[in-house]
Amino acid sequence: MSTLFEPLLLADAAAVEPDGEGRYRVDLAGQYTVFDCPHGGYLQCVLANGAIAAASDAGAAHLHATAVSTNFISPPAIGPALLTTLVRRVGRGASFVHVALSQDGVVTTEALVTVGTLRESSQLRHQSSSPPALAPVEDCLLLPAPDSMSIHRVLELRGDLAHGEWWKLAPGDGELVAWLKLADGGGPWNAWSLLFATDALPPATLPLGSTGWVPTLQLTSYVRRIPASDWLRARQWCVVVADGLVDERCELFDDTGEMVASASQLAMVRFASSAS
Repeated sequence: MSTLFEPLLLADAAAVEPDGEGRYRVDLAGQYTVFDCPHGGYLQCVLANGAIAAASDAGAAHLHATAVSTNFISPPAIGPALLTTLVRRVGRGASFVHVALSQDGVVTTEALVTVGTLRESSQLRHQSSSPPALAPVEDCLLLPAPDSMSIHRVLELRGDLAHGEWWKLAPGDGELVAWLKLADGGGPWNAWSLLFATDALPPATLPLGSTGWVPTLQLTSYVRRIPASDWLRARQWCVVVADGLVDERCELFDDTGEMVASASQLAMVRFASSAS
């Protein structure tokens, strides 16, 4: 069997090692790919690790990446890569780090990371979004893992038939809802792995007839709270699809009903017909 799909913890796949001042080495893993390219949410975990390490080296006491805004310049290859970091500011409430991932001297991915410290519980004053209505986990269908998406071998997705069979490419309104669980063997979701979760659902353009080719240009993820449950309610939808681009949103809720993370991304998209 190919080593590509041997089990590997997300924490191990995204681990970084110091390589001089402001530099960290990483070995990008084949288990976290989409169409054989490292997955965007996985890359955000890698970049966050570099940022947290760099902020700590600069004297910051913060524990979590609370916001990651990433530009995907070109797809990196599976294998060794270098992270170069620049700490913009170390503050009491938040610190800011620029991180660039490169291979053979060429930057493929870069991000500005906000580093802070989150609580396991929060004092909620206002939340305009609500968790999607889903049948209980045990009453929902376990969704298959497409061969082209190795990340779905470390995720458990469950779909509710009441929302349509979008996983079978049934026509819909450009919105996906599902239960989402991390199944890499390393335990439940945490503040760091939520950066992976915000990009873990299939493209919401699939019910609109897209081909599945939806490469992300820019992804921004916000982590608001440490999740209180293994299962998350996930909602992802298209805001605008036009001129070969899609503006997409994602929201994640734990079993308290609070939003634990959200994301927005701009991606290219193709349809079987010539119209976009």
